[in-house]
Amino acid sequence: MSRLAIPKTYKLYIGGKFPRSESGRVYEVTSADGTFLANAAKASRKDARDAVVAARSAFSGWSGATAYNRGQVLYRIAELLEGRRAQFIAEIIESEGASPADAMAQVDDAIDSWVWYAGWADKYVQATGGANPVSGPYFNISVPEPTGVVAIVAPQGTGQGTGQQAAGSLLGLVNVVAPALVSGNTVVVIANEAAPLAAISLSEVLATSDVPGGVINILTGSPAEMAPWLASHADVNAIDLAGAGALDWVDLQIAAAETLMRVLPPEPGVPAASLDRISFFTETKTVWHTKGLI
Repeated sequence: MSRLAIPKTYKLYIGGKFPRSESGRVYEVTSADGTFLANAAKASRKDARDAVVAARSAFSGWSGATAYNRGQVLYRIAELLEGRRAQFIAEIIESEGASPADAMAQVDDAIDSWVWYAGWADKYVQATGGANPVSGPYFNISVPEPTGVVAIVAPQGTGQGTGQQAAGSLLGLVNVVAPALVSGNTVVVIANEAAPLAAISLSEVLATSDVPGGVINILTGSPAEMAPWLASHADVNAIDLAGAGALDWVDLQIAAAETLMRVLPPEPGVPAASLDRISFFTETKTVWHTKGLI
């Protein structure tokens, strides 16, 4: 006797929980050949605001954790992702039309990125800060600190073709989210609109990992609808427009300037793993201290 398949309900990931959009809206996710795959939640302005509140609430705990502990947490994500490797490969093949080899490479690269950034958690300070030479009996030390809540538009390519279209949905998400987390920032990210399934499955990995609720918040739906609200939000400290190349990103930069928000402009494809992406989302604090006894 045949049985009916149980379709998966894809939701948002906010504050460590899986709410539906407060608007009740969904949109159809289709495969590369147009076959219906799922209904995904279409996040609203209110959902974006709720995600910022969750990120702000989680900031003190995450930024206050030791660098070594943050590295352990990021490495744990890689461990869990490795355990569900086959699921992510299948989702990428289905939603992006990627070949098995390309899907496997994308998942493996995403896992390796988590490991790479985890390794920097207790090392980036030594690479980007340090003692400054001064004339006088003083120590002068520069130390990078997290900037706060970071909003991100993930790369919007589908893994096909060249240029920006070469951006895979999972690897693109990981390579913009992970560097912001290393220094202790919290994140609100708009996932790949056309291929959000891997991002939603990643949220399930996060929920069963050691990542505190609210540190990473994942929204699905239209970047064109949500990005302006995040760019103008007074409680967002920085915005990464990596996947906003098709949007009016100049207007987004103007909106961000109203609150002195730090802005990383769009770039084609998947951003490469780099120390620069870690340091961009930090603020440098310089401390003076006298030498010897007073």
